[in-house]
Amino acid sequence: MTMTNPLPDWNALASLGDDELPLLDTALLIARDEYPDLDAAGYAAQVDTYADALRPQLDRDLDLPARLTAINRYLFEEVGFAGNNVQYDDPRNSYLNEVVDRKLGIPISLAVIQIEVTRRLGLPLDGISFPGHFLVRLPVDDGILVLDPYNKGRPVSAEELRERASPHMGGQPPDDQQLLQILAPATHRMILMRMLRNLKGLYLERGDWERVARSADRLLKLLPDTAEALRDRGLAYRELGYTKGARADLGRYLQLLPEADDVEAIRSTLIDLSGTSSRVN
Repeated sequence: MTMTNPLPDWNALASLGDDELPLLDTALLIARDEYPDLDAAGYAAQVDTYADALRPQLDRDLDLPARLTAINRYLFEEVGFAGNNVQYDDPRNSYLNEVVDRKLGIPISLAVIQIEVTRRLGLPLDGISFPGHFLVRLPVDDGILVLDPYNKGRPVSAEELRERASPHMGGQPPDDQQLLQILAPATHRMILMRMLRNLKGLYLERGDWERVARSADRLLKLLPDTAEALRDRGLAYRELGYTKGARADLGRYLQLLPEADDVEAIRSTLIDLSGTSSRVN
């Protein structure tokens, strides 16, 4: 018998606090858009099963890093979760049901599994919205331990973190204060929005306008008036022939970001749309 799991209502998410958003359930809600028959309760139960299997293995005398090492060994070696190096741009890497089924993902989807299992075991693991690849962090006595879920949860040194961040900061490595800012914990809203932005980017590259519009719409459900999501949904609506929606979104984008780099291109698009009748009402 298929279990049922009441997932959140998209229309209720904007009113929740950044960390009140249920991380796993909302990630499964994202997946349900693509997989309408998704058994959300089954996947949530699978995450519980991982934690249950680990619980007897975690000696309470172990310090936090040692306990996390045991968790990572189980998830990435015994269960076999891994980064998908062969098909990194496969959208399935971003949908939690596919990640659990295939044991393949990208940094952020693997991080969600790692975070959810680890928190069930009482360890305060957080995500880091690091430039490039998403990372996770655990507070320890002398600071924070940063780990890479895409590489079996291995620790990442401060030197490597600076090296990874440099290309995203004009080639300059971040100083200590900048690095600490980069390593701040990511809220659930930040994690979920990054997952949706990844999907939107993949579908933009493919010209899959229906899924671009859907991904952008879901971003706006999480954080209304997100400018880039309004722009991209508006441009997708234009491609889909929904002129009224395209005009509304692109007009709102210009209100929010009147100094945007692409303002002239968007204005030109709006002018073109003003003479176009909508094919979808």
